[in-house]
Amino acid sequence: MNITNASILLPAYLYLHLVHNNNDYDRMFYCEDGQLLLRQFPWLLLRSNQYFVRALFLIPMFEQELGFLFPERTTVFHLLGRYLFHPSNAVWGYVTRCYQAYLANAEEILGVQIWTFAEVDLDKHSSYIMNCAISKNLLPSLDTKDVAALSDTIRVKPKAVLVTSLKSEYFERIRDTYYRNATAPGEVIGIYQPSHEEKQFTEKLDHNVKALEEIYLLSLSDSLITSQYSTFGYITQGLGGIRPWLLVRPDDENLCLQSSTMEPCFHFPPSFECKSRRELDLGSVVPYLRHCEDKAVGIKLFY
Repeated sequence: MNITNASILLPAYLYLHLVHNNNDYDRMFYCEDGQLLLRQFPWLLLRSNQYFVRALFLIPMFEQELGFLFPERTTVFHLLGRYLFHPSNAVWGYVTRCYQAYLANAEEILGVQIWTFAEVDLDKHSSYIMNCAISKNLLPSLDTKDVAALSDTIRVKPKAVLVTSLKSEYFERIRDTYYRNATAPGEVIGIYQPSHEEKQFTEKLDHNVKALEEIYLLSLSDSLITSQYSTFGYITQGLGGIRPWLLVRPDDENLCLQSSTMEPCFHFPPSFECKSRRELDLGSVVPYLRHCEDKAVGIKLFY
């Protein structure tokens, strides 16, 4: 770290390991003296599976420039994603065709992104997602007495529900619920799922292409339900500029919680203050950096 010593011959490149399991030496990236050192290298090779931009707001040398670039802090990912992500023609062609075939004629689109980190009871979990959507008026309640007249429903533009999940069972349960029952206001609900791979194949190109296609499709939704901790959901809400309903229970009364911003969560931020090298809660340093709604140790940008 002693960059004032001119006799030290630095290598031509430096590897930055910013994945979730990095150590305190790696996290020096988030300190100003670390950034001064990094300026001495012609090439930086960086690997990360974290959205760490919000930690850069705590580095004094970047503060003014970041303020100029992002006067509204909660739009950082939205703007960066729109500028920097450029899907191939094949990916965008798939998104366009799927949208035109299933979603373009809908009155409104609800995106539902479902990811589970462990085995769950599919019936209970599906009911929970449905109850969240109905309680927040994202989906209409069911007409249990079946009094809705057919003539009232056939003239209504459908409301589309786009489901993305590795499993098909969630889609089937939502579809069967609305195809077997009329809705209380007489709305027509169309349920669609582009793919169901059943398992995640992280290193498989075709699998990742499908994920990117569905992320862009979901970002075209008018409203969004996402799973907690899910980077798939974070990217979708950021690209779409949507404050999603998170599948977390904030209390006994509410089934799900609407995120306060469209910004993704930084799951594993540094946990020390740079100057003193002491442990510090970064979610309490500045008012615009707070803990995430769906992960207590994570941090995200607020207004």
